[in-house]
Amino acid sequence: MDTPLPSGSDSDSEESLVTDRELQDAFSQGLLKPGLNVVLEGPKKAVNNVNGLKQCLAEFKRDLEWVERLDVTLGPVPEVSGPQTTPQNKDRKAVDPEDDFQREMSFYRQAQAAVLAVLPRLHQLKVPTKRPTDYFAEMAKSDQQMQKIRQKLQAKQAAMEKSEKAKQLRALRKYGKKVQTEVLQKRQREKAHMMNAIKKYQKGFSDKLDFLDGDQKPVAQSSKGGAKGQQMKKGPNAKRRYKNQKFGFGGKKKGTKWNTRESYDDVSSFRAKTAHGKGLKRPGKKGSNKRPGKRTREKMKSRAR
Repeated sequence: MDTPLPSGSDSDSEESLVTDRELQDAFSQGLLKPGLNVVLEGPKKAVNNVNGLKQCLAEFKRDLEWVERLDVTLGPVPEVSGPQTTPQNKDRKAVDPEDDFQREMSFYRQAQAAVLAVLPRLHQLKVPTKRPTDYFAEMAKSDQQMQKIRQKLQAKQAAMEKSEKAKQLRALRKYGKKVQTEVLQKRQREKAHMMNAIKKYQKGFSDKLDFLDGDQKPVAQSSKGGAKGQQMKKGPNAKRRYKNQKFGFGGKKKGTKWNTRESYDDVSSFRAKTAHGKGLKRPGKKGSNKRPGKRTREKMKSRAR
Protein backbone atom coordinates (compact mmCIF):
# COMPACT_ATOMS: atom_id res chain seq x y z
CA MET A 1 0.00 0.00 0.00
CA ASP A 2 1.16 3.43 -0.81
CA THR A 3 1.66 5.69 2.22
CA PRO A 4 -0.28 8.97 2.07
CA LEU A 5 1.81 12.09 1.64
CA PRO A 6 1.65 14.67 4.39
CA SER A 7 -0.39 17.72 3.61
CA GLY A 8 1.09 21.22 3.38
CA SER A 9 -0.45 22.40 6.68
CA ASP A 10 1.09 19.51 8.65
CA SER A 11 4.57 20.23 7.23
CA ASP A 12 4.31 23.90 8.13
CA SER A 13 3.32 23.15 11.73
CA GLU A 14 6.22 20.71 12.14
CA GLU A 15 8.69 23.32 10.81
CA SER A 16 7.27 25.96 13.16
CA LEU A 17 7.58 23.58 16.10
CA VAL A 18 11.19 22.89 15.24
CA THR A 19 12.06 26.54 14.95
CA ASP A 20 10.42 27.35 18.31
CA ARG A 21 12.40 24.59 19.99
CA GLU A 22 15.61 25.85 18.47
CA LEU A 23 14.90 29.39 19.70
CA GLN A 24 14.18 28.15 23.20
CA ASP A 25 17.41 26.14 23.26
CA ALA A 26 19.40 29.13 21.99
CA PHE A 27 17.78 31.40 24.61
CA SER A 28 18.56 28.96 27.42
CA GLN A 29 22.19 28.76 26.27
CA GLY A 30 22.46 32.55 26.05
CA LEU A 31 23.12 32.63 22.32
CA LEU A 32 20.41 35.20 21.57
CA LYS A 33 21.43 38.85 21.62
CA PRO A 34 19.36 41.39 23.59
CA GLY A 35 16.92 43.46 21.64
CA LEU A 36 15.75 40.78 19.28
CA ASN A 37 13.29 39.24 21.72
CA VAL A 38 11.26 40.61 24.60
CA VAL A 39 11.02 38.52 27.76
CA LEU A 40 7.60 38.78 29.39
CA GLU A 41 7.83 38.36 33.16
CA GLY A 42 4.83 37.08 35.02
CA PRO A 43 3.42 38.73 38.16
CA LYS A 44 5.52 38.29 41.24
CA LYS A 45 4.16 36.02 43.89
CA ALA A 46 4.17 37.41 47.41
CA VAL A 47 6.06 35.19 49.80
CA ASN A 48 4.49 34.93 53.26
CA ASN A 49 7.44 33.69 55.26
CA VAL A 50 5.86 33.47 58.68
CA ASN A 51 8.82 31.80 60.33
CA GLY A 52 11.26 34.43 59.05
CA LEU A 53 9.04 37.28 60.26
CA LYS A 54 8.75 35.74 63.72
CA GLN A 55 12.51 35.30 63.87
CA CYS A 56 13.10 38.98 62.99
CA LEU A 57 10.53 40.05 65.56
CA ALA A 58 12.22 37.98 68.26
CA GLU A 59 15.59 39.59 67.44
CA PHE A 60 14.60 43.22 68.06
CA LYS A 61 11.76 42.69 70.54
CA ARG A 62 12.44 43.86 74.08
CA ASP A 63 10.30 43.40 77.14
CA LEU A 64 10.22 47.02 78.38
CA GLU A 65 7.75 48.87 80.56
CA TRP A 66 5.07 51.04 79.02
CA VAL A 67 6.75 54.25 80.19
CA GLU A 68 9.75 53.36 78.05
CA ARG A 69 7.61 52.43 75.05
CA LEU A 70 4.69 54.90 75.20
CA ASP A 71 2.80 52.99 72.52
CA VAL A 72 -0.95 53.53 72.18
CA THR A 73 -3.33 52.23 69.57
CA LEU A 74 -6.58 54.14 69.43
CA GLY A 75 -9.10 55.34 66.95
CA PRO A 76 -9.95 58.96 66.20
CA VAL A 77 -11.83 61.15 68.66
CA PRO A 78 -15.58 60.93 68.10
CA GLU A 79 -17.26 64.04 66.80
CA VAL A 80 -19.00 65.98 69.57
CA SER A 81 -21.44 67.90 67.40
CA GLY A 82 -22.45 64.98 65.20
CA PRO A 83 -24.58 61.95 66.12
CA GLN A 84 -23.08 58.77 67.45
CA THR A 85 -21.54 56.68 64.72
CA THR A 86 -22.97 53.26 63.93
CA PRO A 87 -21.13 50.58 61.95
CA GLN A 88 -23.10 51.49 58.83
CA ASN A 89 -22.34 55.22 59.21
CA LYS A 90 -18.73 54.39 59.95
CA ASP A 91 -18.41 52.60 56.62
CA ARG A 92 -20.05 55.54 54.88
CA LYS A 93 -17.78 58.11 56.59
CA ALA A 94 -14.56 56.34 55.76
CA VAL A 95 -11.58 58.62 55.19
CA ASP A 96 -10.91 59.38 51.55
CA PRO A 97 -7.12 59.10 51.06
CA GLU A 98 -7.25 61.45 48.09
CA ASP A 99 -8.78 64.29 50.14
CA ASP A 100 -5.87 66.10 51.83
CA PHE A 101 -7.98 67.99 54.36
CA GLN A 102 -9.94 64.93 55.44
CA ARG A 103 -6.78 62.86 55.74
CA GLU A 104 -4.98 65.46 57.87
CA MET A 105 -8.04 65.87 60.10
CA SER A 106 -8.13 62.13 60.72
CA PHE A 107 -4.46 62.24 61.79
CA TYR A 108 -5.20 65.18 64.09
CA ARG A 109 -8.19 63.49 65.73
CA GLN A 110 -6.30 60.25 66.23
CA ALA A 111 -3.39 62.11 67.86
CA GLN A 112 -5.87 64.00 70.06
CA ALA A 113 -7.41 60.73 71.22
CA ALA A 114 -3.97 59.37 72.07
CA VAL A 115 -3.10 62.46 74.11
CA LEU A 116 -6.40 62.35 76.04
CA ALA A 117 -5.84 58.69 76.89
CA VAL A 118 -2.14 58.93 77.81
CA LEU A 119 -2.06 62.13 79.95
CA PRO A 120 -4.03 60.69 82.94
CA ARG A 121 -1.91 57.56 82.85
CA LEU A 122 1.31 59.61 82.94
CA HIS A 123 -0.04 61.64 85.87
CA GLN A 124 -0.73 58.41 87.77
CA LEU A 125 2.84 57.28 87.14
CA LYS A 126 4.09 60.72 88.30
CA VAL A 127 5.81 61.46 85.02
CA PRO A 128 6.16 65.23 84.36
CA THR A 129 4.45 66.34 81.18
CA LYS A 130 5.35 70.07 81.27
CA ARG A 131 8.74 71.70 80.85
CA PRO A 132 10.02 73.50 83.98
CA THR A 133 10.51 77.27 83.90
CA ASP A 134 14.29 77.01 84.47
CA TYR A 135 14.76 74.41 81.75
CA PHE A 136 17.90 75.00 79.66
CA ALA A 137 18.02 73.25 76.30
CA GLU A 138 21.20 73.14 74.28
CA MET A 139 20.87 74.60 70.82
CA ALA A 140 21.01 72.31 67.85
CA LYS A 141 23.50 74.61 66.11
CA SER A 142 26.81 75.81 67.54
CA ASP A 143 27.65 79.42 68.33
CA GLN A 144 29.99 79.62 65.34
CA GLN A 145 27.23 78.53 62.98
CA MET A 146 24.81 81.03 64.51
CA GLN A 147 27.45 83.76 64.21
CA LYS A 148 27.84 82.98 60.50
CA ILE A 149 24.09 83.12 60.06
CA ARG A 150 23.94 86.43 61.93
CA GLN A 151 26.69 87.91 59.76
CA LYS A 152 24.94 86.72 56.63
CA LEU A 153 21.65 88.28 57.73
CA GLN A 154 23.39 91.55 58.60
CA ALA A 155 25.12 91.64 55.21
CA LYS A 156 21.80 90.97 53.49
CA GLN A 157 20.09 93.72 55.48
CA ALA A 158 22.92 96.17 54.70
CA ALA A 159 22.65 95.36 50.99
CA MET A 160 18.88 95.95 51.10
CA GLU A 161 19.35 99.28 52.90
CA LYS A 162 22.00 100.30 50.36
CA SER A 163 19.69 99.49 47.47
CA GLU A 164 16.86 101.44 49.11
CA LYS A 165 19.12 104.46 49.59
CA ALA A 166 20.19 104.25 45.95
CA LYS A 167 16.54 104.16 44.88
CA GLN A 168 15.75 107.17 47.06
CA LEU A 169 18.73 109.10 45.63
CA ARG A 170 17.60 108.33 42.08
CA ALA A 171 14.09 109.48 42.92
CA LEU A 172 15.43 112.69 44.50
CA ARG A 173 17.59 113.37 41.46
CA LYS A 174 14.61 112.94 39.19
CA TYR A 175 12.54 115.21 41.42
CA GLY A 176 15.36 117.81 41.56
CA LYS A 177 15.66 117.84 37.79
CA LYS A 178 11.90 118.22 37.48
CA VAL A 179 11.85 121.14 39.95
CA GLN A 180 14.82 122.76 38.19
CA THR A 181 13.13 122.57 34.80
CA GLU A 182 9.92 123.98 36.28
CA VAL A 183 11.84 126.89 37.83
CA LEU A 184 13.60 127.64 34.54
CA GLN A 185 10.34 127.54 32.64
CA LYS A 186 8.74 129.85 35.20
CA ARG A 187 11.60 132.34 34.86
CA GLN A 188 11.31 132.27 31.09
CA ARG A 189 7.55 132.90 31.31
CA GLU A 190 8.08 135.81 33.72
CA LYS A 191 10.77 137.28 31.50
CA ALA A 192 8.59 137.04 28.39
CA HIS A 193 5.68 138.61 30.29
CA MET A 194 7.85 141.51 31.48
CA MET A 195 9.22 142.13 27.99
CA ASN A 196 5.69 142.19 26.59
CA ALA A 197 4.59 144.60 29.32
CA ILE A 198 7.57 146.91 28.64
CA LYS A 199 6.81 146.95 24.92
CA LYS A 200 3.17 147.77 25.60
CA TYR A 201 4.18 150.55 27.97
CA GLN A 202 6.64 152.03 25.46
CA LYS A 203 4.02 152.00 22.73
CA GLY A 204 1.43 153.56 25.01
CA PHE A 205 -0.93 150.60 25.10
CA SER A 206 -0.74 150.39 28.89
CA ASP A 207 -0.14 152.86 31.69
CA LYS A 208 0.43 150.36 34.50
CA LEU A 209 3.86 149.85 36.06
CA ASP A 210 3.02 146.81 38.15
CA PHE A 211 5.44 144.62 36.19
CA LEU A 212 8.35 146.50 37.77
CA ASP A 213 7.52 144.98 41.18
CA GLY A 214 8.30 141.49 39.89
CA ASP A 215 5.82 139.70 42.17
CA GLN A 216 2.69 140.46 40.21
CA LYS A 217 0.87 137.72 38.42
CA PRO A 218 0.76 137.91 34.63
CA VAL A 219 -2.23 139.85 33.46
CA ALA A 220 -4.27 138.52 30.59
CA GLN A 221 -3.69 140.22 27.30
CA SER A 222 -6.29 142.82 26.55
CA SER A 223 -8.20 142.82 23.32
CA LYS A 224 -7.27 145.01 20.36
CA GLY A 225 -10.34 147.13 20.83
CA GLY A 226 -9.39 147.95 24.42
CA ALA A 227 -5.84 148.90 23.39
CA LYS A 228 -7.08 151.19 20.65
CA GLY A 229 -9.53 152.80 23.06
CA GLN A 230 -6.71 153.55 25.51
CA GLN A 231 -4.59 155.01 22.71
CA MET A 232 -7.43 157.30 21.51
CA LYS A 233 -7.84 158.92 24.95
CA LYS A 234 -7.00 162.62 25.22
CA GLY A 235 -4.04 163.88 27.21
CA PRO A 236 -0.42 162.77 27.41
CA ASN A 237 0.40 159.13 26.85
CA ALA A 238 1.76 156.73 29.49
CA LYS A 239 5.38 157.40 28.59
CA ARG A 240 4.96 161.13 29.09
CA ARG A 241 3.14 160.64 32.38
CA TYR A 242 5.89 158.25 33.65
CA LYS A 243 8.58 160.84 32.83
CA ASN A 244 6.60 163.60 34.49
CA GLN A 245 6.27 161.40 37.56
CA LYS A 246 9.99 160.57 37.57
CA PHE A 247 11.54 163.96 36.72
CA GLY A 248 8.73 166.24 37.79
CA PHE A 249 6.68 168.72 35.80
CA GLY A 250 8.86 171.71 34.71
CA GLY A 251 5.96 174.14 34.53
CA LYS A 252 6.20 177.45 32.71
CA LYS A 253 9.51 178.03 30.98
CA LYS A 254 9.14 181.56 29.52
CA GLY A 255 9.27 184.68 31.68
CA THR A 256 10.78 182.93 34.69
CA LYS A 257 13.38 185.76 35.16
CA TRP A 258 10.93 188.59 34.91
CA ASN A 259 10.48 190.84 37.93
CA THR A 260 7.22 191.01 39.69
CA ARG A 261 5.87 193.45 42.25
CA GLU A 262 6.90 191.15 45.09
CA SER A 263 10.43 190.58 43.75
CA TYR A 264 10.87 194.32 43.04
CA ASP A 265 9.90 195.32 46.57
CA ASP A 266 12.06 192.58 48.15
CA VAL A 267 15.52 194.11 48.85
CA SER A 268 16.51 191.70 51.62
CA SER A 269 19.27 190.16 49.54
CA PHE A 270 20.84 193.49 48.54
CA ARG A 271 24.39 194.17 49.83
CA ALA A 272 25.87 197.62 49.27
CA LYS A 273 29.45 196.52 49.76
CA THR A 274 29.26 193.88 47.07
CA ALA A 275 27.05 195.74 44.68
CA HIS A 276 28.59 196.86 41.34
CA GLY A 277 31.94 195.22 42.14
CA LYS A 278 32.79 197.58 44.96
CA GLY A 279 33.17 194.91 47.59
CA LEU A 280 36.37 193.53 49.09
CA LYS A 281 38.67 191.89 46.56
CA ARG A 282 40.17 188.53 47.26
CA PRO A 283 44.01 188.41 47.39
CA GLY A 284 45.85 186.73 44.52
CA LYS A 285 43.27 187.50 41.91
CA LYS A 286 43.38 190.43 39.57
CA GLY A 287 40.56 191.17 37.21
CA SER A 288 42.61 193.21 34.69
CA ASN A 289 45.51 190.77 34.33
CA LYS A 290 43.91 188.25 32.03
CA ARG A 291 45.69 186.14 29.43
CA PRO A 292 44.69 187.04 25.86
CA GLY A 293 43.25 184.45 23.57
CA LYS A 294 45.10 182.35 21.05
CA ARG A 295 44.24 184.42 18.00
CA THR A 296 45.12 187.61 19.85
CA ARG A 297 48.48 186.19 20.78
CA GLU A 298 49.15 185.19 17.17
CA LYS A 299 48.28 188.70 15.95
CA MET A 300 50.55 190.18 18.54
CA LYS A 301 53.40 187.96 17.37
CA SER A 302 52.81 188.88 13.75
CA ARG A 303 52.84 192.60 14.57
CA ALA A 304 56.09 192.26 16.51
CA ARG A 305 57.82 190.76 13.46
